[in-house]
Amino acid sequence: MTIELRHHTDLTVQARRDLLAVYADVRAPLLHLANYGVEAFVHRLDQHLGELGFELVLGYDAEVPVGYAYGTTVDATDRYWTRMAEPLPDGFTNSSVLAIREIGVRTAWRGTGTARLIHDELLAHRPEGRATLMVNPLAGDGKVQALYGTWGYRAFNSQPPSADSPRLTAMVRSR
Repeated sequence: MTIELRHHTDLTVQARRDLLAVYADVRAPLLHLANYGVEAFVHRLDQHLGELGFELVLGYDAEVPVGYAYGTTVDATDRYWTRMAEPLPDGFTNSSVLAIREIGVRTAWRGTGTARLIHDELLAHRPEGRATLMVNPLAGDGKVQALYGTWGYRAFNSQPPSADSPRLTAMVRSR
């Protein structure tokens, strides 16, 4: 299996269609929940598209979109930091960070290294020295957070990103 990786800093109609198809498939068991519905995702995506440093990596297996990861740059003034449950250590936000906003891989490609491949490609050419992401600590009975731990992330805080979202664990790693 060879996964082709495509970068986007803006979304063409086709890239948007492919991203939404993968998202709906990945989140199918949760789409009935307000925070995970396609409309809520589109709202977040449209906000993120206008933010500094937006970048999306879509993975394809023989033209079938199979996974994605996207992120934006957050600096010291970004509201990303103000929503944390606990105060941040002095100097924590002194340099910009890549906030990975979403990662998703279709079921048939899970456990194949596809998520890590897409993730690593997103980080490969970024100027930020660190990356951060949020994870539901209950996702996959904790397996998703544990997986991110094997990728070098460590938990450092938590936040409820929205009223409809569960409290998420904030994780960070050096690039």
